[in-house]
Amino acid sequence: MAIVVEIDVLLAKRKMSVRDFGDAIGLSLANVSVLKNGRAKAVRFSTLNAICEALDCQPGDVLRWVPDDGGAR
Repeated sequence: MAIVVEIDVLLAKRKMSVRDFGDAIGLSLANVSVLKNGRAKAVRFSTLNAICEALDCQPGDVLRWVPDDGGAR
């Protein structure tokens, strides 16, 4: 299973910079980069809540599940 993080898409749609996003959710640029590039191993609910608040979205807009085999079942 692969969890895809859609933060880059949401930031682009909202024309929000990574720096402004990091400031809004209280994360450093390095940690935002880890999240944005899908290298995070876990996300706290408080962080997910801050992301959803800053981007005015739902958790399902931020995270998407993709099967390991690329979609074939």
